[in-house]
This record gives sequence, structure tokens and C-alpha cells, in this order.
Amino acid sequence: MDIFAGRTLLITGGTGSFGSAVTQRFLESSVGEIRIFSRDEKKQDDMRRRLGSTKVKFHIGDTRNRESVDAAMRDVDFVFHAAALKQVPSCEFFPMEAVRTNVLGTENVLQSAVANSVKNVVVLSTDKAAYPVNAMGISKAMMEKVAVATARNAGDTTICCTRYGNVIASRGSVVPLFIEQIREGKPLTITNPRMTRFLMTLEESVDLVLFAMQNGVAGDTYVQKAPACYISDLAEAMRQLLNPHHDIKIIGTRHGEKLYETLLTKEEYAKADDKGRYYRVPADSRDLNYDRYFTQGGAAEEHEYNSHNTEILDVDGIKDMLLKLDIIREAMEG
Repeated sequence: MDIFAGRTLLITGGTGSFGSAVTQRFLESSVGEIRIFSRDEKKQDDMRRRLGSTKVKFHIGDTRNRESVDAAMRDVDFVFHAAALKQVPSCEFFPMEAVRTNVLGTENVLQSAVANSVKNVVVLSTDKAAYPVNAMGISKAMMEKVAVATARNAGDTTICCTRYGNVIASRGSVVPLFIEQIREGKPLTITNPRMTRFLMTLEESVDLVLFAMQNGVAGDTYVQKAPACYISDLAEAMRQLLNPHHDIKIIGTRHGEKLYETLLTKEEYAKADDKGRYYRVPADSRDLNYDRYFTQGGAAEEHEYNSHNTEILDVDGIKDMLLKLDIIREAMEG
């Protein structure tokens, strides 16, 4: 990570799962300064005490407030934009809050980055932005559109996106919920046994963002090739590791949930470049000549990349992945 030597990195939403993981990674590098930008002073204080590093500077602020973003953006070289509302139910009940944070907040971050001549910005998105059916996914899809549109006229600032599926054991995900349910003697609740979801670790999410930072050109979207699993198999793997006799309860599909998630739409897959471990989706290069949208066609593709047609892990494969996580090993010991 020589490109970061002596440089300043800003992480929006930096007290979250991704921010904590990438900060831990960069503390071992020659980066000059890491700025954590978020709203929650308690989480910042916890992180400050846990890290105890003079390299890490904390900025209280909200991406919805351009002035607070500008104050944190001064003399920054690189930005990882992770601040977002990510919970499907909360965004369903308060969709305009999702718009204000995920769309307008992103616009503030990107415009501030361009104004401050930041070198590279990577915007973090989700598989729910592809063929979105809920407010969270729709707001993230719009976030991607804002990023790609801004990238076209960003001068020396390179803006690109990453899109990935469920990060195992991240805050608010199902693995911590299952652990809590087992500890409290409550049944493991699954919605639809045939529901599939992509799986990746926090370390892999950091790898993806770094790859995009180092290889992306304006408007690129990067996707990691990831395995998936059936939710029923994930629950069974958790049960085998922590309590083989624990009950599993099917509660039915919740509002806003899909049977499977998509990382690349058919339209994106048609133009995606295979980079080995990743797919690169270049930005639409058409200009504002509207005829190019209505009178010229392009490649057609019947295939998409989703959690039903990727590698599906069996229970043993899921257990192997879970056993790499500190939260699982600690729960087994406890």
C-alpha cells in the first residue's frame, strides 16, 4: 500500500464494521493520517480508546451537512465513503431519511472531495442496489448513479464504486443475531429456507475497496466474485457449531426481501470485464446526446450474476468460513 505512504485517508461512517476493519488494516501501514467521520460520539470514543493511536483523528459530523463534510475533507488524499443507512426495515418506514443520507449525503461527500482535489474516492454500495425492491436498495442504486454521474466531470478526482453482498458478522447482520438467539435460548429465526445470500468477510470487503482504489478509472463499479448459501444452511451451520439441539423457526419472508440477491444485472454483465477475483463494470460512456440512448442499441445478455447461480456453500463450507471469525470462536469458547 505504498500509494498511501504519508497520505491522509478519510473514512465516512468510520465507526462501523467496515471502517473498523479498514482502520485496523491501515494502522499497520505507512499511512500518514486516518480520519474517522461519523455522527456517534460514543462509538468514536470507544474506537479511540480501543485503538490508542495518534494516527487516527476523529471528526464529529453528518454527511447530510456539507459544512461538516468540508471541514473534515481539507487536505485529504483518499476517501472511503461508507456512511449510510443500511437496515432494510428502517429505510422502509423512513424512506426519505434513506434518501437524505444515502443519496444527498453521498452528493455532499463527492462534491466536497472534488472541491478539495481529493485523489481517489471509493463509494461503498450493496447487492440490494441491483434490481432494487426496497427503499434501502433504491437509495443505494441512486447513490451509485450520483457517483457515476459525478465521476464524469470530477477533474483530477477519480470516483468509483464497489458493490458487495452480506459481510459476515458485520453489525446488524444475521450471524450476531443467531448468536444472541442461541445465548438467550430463543429459536433461530429464518425467513425462507430457500433464500440465498452472498457471503464475504470483512477482510475481503477491505480488499475489494483497495483494489478499486488502486485500479479503478472514473465511474467504474467493482464486484467481488463471492460464494453464497441458503439461509437454512447458515442456521444449521451455526447450530452445529454452537448448540446442535437448538430449535430453528421459519417466520416467513419479510417485507422488502428478495429470494436471492443480484451483484451484476444482465445489462451490467453484458459489458463487465472479468478481472479474475473481481468483475469491473465500466461507466456508461455516452454523452448528453440523447439520440444515443434511444436510437443506438448495445449488447444483450440473458445472464446475471446472483446468489442463486454463484457457488453455493454447503453446511461444512459455511462452517469453515464461520470458524475464521473471532465472534464465532469467542461464542464457542463462551
